[in-house]
Amino acid sequence: MARRKKASRRRSPKVVSLLNVAESYAYANVLTSGLMGTTPVGFVTGATDLGMKTTSSYNQLSGNMTYTDVAVGGGAISLGDIVSAPDQAFGIVQQNFMNNYQAMAVQSIGIGLSFRLGKRLLRRPLSNVNRNIFKPLGAGFKL
Repeated sequence: MARRKKASRRRSPKVVSLLNVAESYAYANVLTSGLMGTTPVGFVTGATDLGMKTTSSYNQLSGNMTYTDVAVGGGAISLGDIVSAPDQAFGIVQQNFMNNYQAMAVQSIGIGLSFRLGKRLLRRPLSNVNRNIFKPLGAGFKL
């Protein structure tokens, strides 16, 4: 009985599509702005400022001093905030998700549709640029 031929292995493309990178960044921006309140770059490089601050107030009628703990730095969550105060950071992320999940879903659907439609409409000009400019250069990326 004859041996079967092995199927040739499929190679991954050696070029990076700039449109796919832009689409991925747009999705990352929707997620980080909706959950963390910042951009993807701000999430990675942002300041670690999450914490608690004790404030005091004096009641003149009763003559009592009251102390309350207030969360500080919850406007933009960074990677450093998650490492330094994970319980507080995840609580803020959960609250942001509950406030923003509908807008994030609509934005994600809009991004997917617009990139798909844009690629379809601009298929010929994009292939022309890729074939006549980027391929002869051997740049390692395409549109």
